[in-house]
Amino acid sequence: MANETTPTTAPPPVSFTEAFLYWLKLGFISFGGPAGQISMMHQELVERRRWISEHRFLHALNYCMVLPGPEAQQLATYIGWLMHGVKGGIMAGVLFVLPSLFILIALTWIYLAYGNVPEVAGILYGIKPAVTAIVVFAAYRIGSRALKNGILWAIAAAAFVAIFALNIPFPVIVLAAGIIGYIGSRIAPNKFKAGGGHGASDKSFGPAIIDDHTPTPEHTTFKWSRLMVLAVVGLAIWTAIMSALAATYGWQGALTQMGWFFTKAALVTFGGAYAVLPYVYQGGVEHYQWLTGTQMIDGLALGETTPGPLIMVVAFVGFVGGWTKALFGVDNLFLGGAAGATVATIFTFLPSFLFILIGGPLVESTHGDLKFTAPLTGITAAVVGVILNLAVFFAYHVLWPHGLSQPLTFSTLLSGFEWFSALIGVAAFIALFRYKIGIMQVIGACAAIGLIFSYIKPLFV
Repeated sequence: MANETTPTTAPPPVSFTEAFLYWLKLGFISFGGPAGQISMMHQELVERRRWISEHRFLHALNYCMVLPGPEAQQLATYIGWLMHGVKGGIMAGVLFVLPSLFILIALTWIYLAYGNVPEVAGILYGIKPAVTAIVVFAAYRIGSRALKNGILWAIAAAAFVAIFALNIPFPVIVLAAGIIGYIGSRIAPNKFKAGGGHGASDKSFGPAIIDDHTPTPEHTTFKWSRLMVLAVVGLAIWTAIMSALAATYGWQGALTQMGWFFTKAALVTFGGAYAVLPYVYQGGVEHYQWLTGTQMIDGLALGETTPGPLIMVVAFVGFVGGWTKALFGVDNLFLGGAAGATVATIFTFLPSFLFILIGGPLVESTHGDLKFTAPLTGITAAVVGVILNLAVFFAYHVLWPHGLSQPLTFSTLLSGFEWFSALIGVAAFIALFRYKIGIMQVIGACAAIGLIFSYIKPLFV
């Protein structure tokens, strides 16, 4: 309800330049994962600047939540599209990602070129168990919201067994969970009514430029001709880049395979970046061998400490793959890595732009609640099991960095166990779970502990 301090008139229209400066700034300060990024946009665009109303903001977010891909980046694209059409959506989405790409390219180069420097190795030693704790906490956080009954718990358990013991590909698990959710909504709708969307709100911060009852702008109205043009253009861009890569490097070339792999990854990222990481691990580590399991953990650590979507860890995977495969020769490792990071980023985010620019007009045609949540509920439940598998994988590589000796006995379990890493991981989880300390602060503290330990460890050897 409005009070004496609530404005009574909408702000003046926002120029393209003003919007450009805001989205550029957001790209450099969007730390904190999707929850923090969405909160940051809400505070700035709904509460302070009043570019969009609370209801319209949440309606857009509900749509982004049921799409595969990074919901915060998609939300920025959606709002940019509402404000300034297709060019505004592309601008907002690109600027949300571009600073993170440049930062990750620089950090990954430092990691590969200087990762064996004792100080850098010490910092990574402290960060790795913190990342493991973060993944465990993510599984708890998603599970506490998603697993509301025994059926959803069973889906989560089945997903864990499927990927851990049976090595079933992640897309198959996502598809099966979505089908179960759809069928379940028909058989037992009460068990699948908890979706991934956000509810409405009665808060008001004063009239907004795009308010609850603002007439739909012409560029947001649904037209079949517009949909077909955007779909054809998007497919043409994808085909042109893939064809150029295939013609230059062959279908089996590393960059071509990166384009194909990250396109598939972009279509199964239901549940956020943590959910798709096992798929990226299966492909990047096991199938293509672009990087090692330990490097995957380090990449997630770098992704957690940079602005932008956490799914930008794909840029790390692409850079390491380009560097490892020496795409442009051993004298141009940086260029090979940068090319890999760029290809991974383009093919990961291209579908997100198409989902928003093509689907946005359909969403704007009604401001009612979306009815796509039943399959999402099943997928989200499966995601919990998949993330738990990721936590087990990370924990194994962090606590037994040299692997387990055979035969597996109690003594072999203890022989190579990294007890100090375990202490850091437990402390990090307690900090996240019990004291609600932010991820950045936890990573920073653990990095400092790892650095200090690297100096004093020789005293105990």
